[in-house]
Amino acid sequence: MTQPSHPSPTPPEGWPAAQPGGWAAPPQPGGTWPAQPQPGAAWPGQPHGPGQAWPAHPGGPQPTYPGGQHPPYPGAQPMYPGGQQPGYPGAQPMYPGGQTPGYVGGQQQVAYPVGPQPGYPTGPQPPAAVTAKRIPEDLPFVVRPNVRKRALVFGAVILVLGLVLACPMGAIAAADDGSPWVLLVIPMVMLLLALQFGFMLWLIASGGPVLAVGPDGLWIRSRPTRGQAVWLPWGAIDHIYPRRWSLEKLVCVKPRDPRLGSGLGTFTAVDSGLQKAFFGTGFTATLNFADRSEEEIMRALAGYAAGRCRVG
Repeated sequence: MTQPSHPSPTPPEGWPAAQPGGWAAPPQPGGTWPAQPQPGAAWPGQPHGPGQAWPAHPGGPQPTYPGGQHPPYPGAQPMYPGGQQPGYPGAQPMYPGGQTPGYVGGQQQVAYPVGPQPGYPTGPQPPAAVTAKRIPEDLPFVVRPNVRKRALVFGAVILVLGLVLACPMGAIAAADDGSPWVLLVIPMVMLLLALQFGFMLWLIASGGPVLAVGPDGLWIRSRPTRGQAVWLPWGAIDHIYPRRWSLEKLVCVKPRDPRLGSGLGTFTAVDSGLQKAFFGTGFTATLNFADRSEEEIMRALAGYAAGRCRVG
């Protein structure tokens, strides 16, 4: 079945009419486009011989210079030998090998400062501790050291050590070639121990209270003898528990943030490190060498904490 021929639409105005026999075939490979200059031909008006110059402009003929160079125009950079020009404003100066500072192998290298810079955060900072020289005594429950009870214990320790030394020293003095002057070692050792224990008693007694408890938190020393007083709110405390070390029983207060109380001095850092190794925290207060009983102190801590931290 053949399709009927359709009449060709009339071309719009301005379009060329169809040629008899169809449109002309495109040029074949190797052919040239009409009016294209052939190889070797020069463009019209282009100087192509030695000593020839460009045609004159309407403003008048331009003079020729040796080598075809022209003087610089207003605002243009002057020419230098080799065609090089000095760097423009804002351009990087050239260096041997074509490298410029801050570039390696054509890639820009950005140098960043090493270490923390001022004005930039360096990570979470430890919470600042509220400190005082002494524990205030205006809180509802205040615990003070019992110097007399501790002095009795220190005296008993000195007597026991004296008796331990007296046995071998007496045997040496009773020997045939022994000298009674050997027995002087015993009182000298006991005197040195008494001086040391006496200094410790003075530090403890002159440091003020060892613990103060209130509805909002508690005050405790940063060192067992004579450290700074540190304020710990109940929300910052994780656990309160008793521990025993030799003849002394302590109440230990463990903060939620172990960094709390850091930066209080070298001696405090040393004592706090030892206490953390033995008790798990650097904040401790005496229980059996206080002016209040152990049961009373633990009951007051549990009552004022009101479930905001673990006690016991």
